[in-house]
Amino acid sequence: MRHSLYAFLLLTLVACGTTPDDKNYTAEELYSQAMEAMEDHNFERAVKKFEKLQSRYPYGRYAQQAQMEIAYSYYKQGEPAPALSAIDRFIKQYPNNAHLDYMYYLKGLINFDENLGGVINKLSQQDPSERDQKSLRDSFDAFKELVSRFPDSQYTPDARLRMQYLLNTLAGSDIHVASYYLRRGAYVAAVNRAKGVLIDYPQTPQTRAALQIMAQAYDAMGLTELRDDAKRVLNRNLAKNEVAPALREIPKPANPR
Repeated sequence: MRHSLYAFLLLTLVACGTTPDDKNYTAEELYSQAMEAMEDHNFERAVKKFEKLQSRYPYGRYAQQAQMEIAYSYYKQGEPAPALSAIDRFIKQYPNNAHLDYMYYLKGLINFDENLGGVINKLSQQDPSERDQKSLRDSFDAFKELVSRFPDSQYTPDARLRMQYLLNTLAGSDIHVASYYLRRGAYVAAVNRAKGVLIDYPQTPQTRAALQIMAQAYDAMGLTELRDDAKRVLNRNLAKNEVAPALREIPKPANPR
């Protein structure tokens, strides 16, 4: 009798200490719960569910899908660092996954939004070309990888638009620097930076500004022949309109889901 009472009390305590999250859910059940949390925009709970799924069922399609959803959930929470870490882990662990194009697109989009689409940037109206270039280059590299490896992906057309926008922005950043050098009288540095725009970003509208800076810098240094060469190229380009049109608005993203 005493043994039966002890066993009953033990089972009661175990039952009282068990929470729904401690149940041995299947991978499909955990995935379904996490997706419901995402639909409710409870991305923090979704991440926890996906992480639990991965820890309990580290192999199979649900684990791979969970890693993608973790990255997307962090992105929707406005947490780029863990989102990018999740993407990099996925690319390294699952290089042959059928949705690898989506992950490169999401990586590019996160870095793109970090510098160009953020709330602070909108409020301050800061020229994106004046911001730090690292995220811009990381975004461009991710989109470039997508376009080169997956030319038929549904995300590739949008990635191409964003790449052109990024090229214009990066070129604009170099123009800002070259203009600064010109104002400070650092004419050689101004010329070198402007030349970099012509070499690295030849199909951007900023080539005109680069040629103008070079002409002014050469004139200030008394290098009239080089000044005239720069002006001649500038006038020819203006006459033939040999530069790509500027993208004045940030392209709208493709649906990343």
